[in-house]
Amino acid sequence: MSVDALFRPFQVKSLKMPNRIVMAPMTRSFSPGGVPTEDVAGYYRRRAEGQVGLIITEGTVVERPAARNDAAVPVFHGEALPEWKKVVEEVHAAGGLIAPQLWHVGAARGQGADWAPLGKVDSPSGLTAPGKQKYEPMTEEDIADTIAAFGASARASRELGFDAAEIHSAHGYLIDQFYWNGLNARGDRWGGPSIAERARFGVEVVKAVREGLGPDIPLIIRLSQWKQQDFDAKIALNPDEMGEWLLPLSDAGVDVFHCSQRRFWEPEFDGSDLNFAGWAKVITGKPTISVGSVGLDGEFIAAFGGAGSRPASLDGLVQRMEREEFDLIAVGRALLADPNWVVKVRDGRQDELKDFERSAMMTLS
Repeated sequence: MSVDALFRPFQVKSLKMPNRIVMAPMTRSFSPGGVPTEDVAGYYRRRAEGQVGLIITEGTVVERPAARNDAAVPVFHGEALPEWKKVVEEVHAAGGLIAPQLWHVGAARGQGADWAPLGKVDSPSGLTAPGKQKYEPMTEEDIADTIAAFGASARASRELGFDAAEIHSAHGYLIDQFYWNGLNARGDRWGGPSIAERARFGVEVVKAVREGLGPDIPLIIRLSQWKQQDFDAKIALNPDEMGEWLLPLSDAGVDVFHCSQRRFWEPEFDGSDLNFAGWAKVITGKPTISVGSVGLDGEFIAAFGGAGSRPASLDGLVQRMEREEFDLIAVGRALLADPNWVVKVRDGRQDELKDFERSAMMTLS
């Protein structure tokens, strides 16, 4: 099957992509003290040289004391910013485009015994999982400072020359914790029984980031139904509820919805073959990115347990792209294994595609 549908140009606002392939954000933890190194810059440059249409960086945290859960996760403030400038310059020199993913982990803490947050943990209700109280809820001051921190990082991304920016609003991290009624039990204006009420924090973050970026730089938001705390969790049980969730975010300034699934080909709701990204495009009218185990025969959660994966057919993806169910596709582990994955797919060199092994997560190849 022709893969031409993956290689059509795409534009949203000032972002002009040569193809429809996005490098998915993947936590790497190779930035000691939160500062990206020359190796990090080289890692992203190699994907730009490999013709990725848009690189979205690993999650980079905003300026809050407990915004990260790993000492080697990069930050997006202070002394790290000049090093992020070098990353941008390396990617641009290779002809690539790049967006930072702005992140706050909230109450989703890391597993390392040698890492502790540098201050109070931020979370809507102090819950680490439904019914499991561990921290104090965020105060109004905490919420205001966190929203401002996202805005400050967005301004920094614009000043550093990034081509777009993404808000990490998925997978059970801070913003997603506000969406999810399993972790948001607040009775004030930041909580409530409806999705629209619980989305208010995310909406205010979007507004702050939109202001920081200015009107022309695209703002992407990553969303998921599933959570690391519960793979079966759902924010929206039907298209109407999804509209209550996504439309306020769209109105606040989101340009592109990045819709995370564990397996991108699975339908989101009964009675339709549309996946999450397909429904988000129908509901909002905005461009969408689909993602989830693209190009490999094993889903990505299994990789954390040591499972490898072999290259898989892209026919189903191409058919969906030809039907314009979604606009862009994000690729994760296949690009970890092979920086030249895009070129090989474009040139019909499928026999040269590499297997994914867990060891790829342990290096910056």
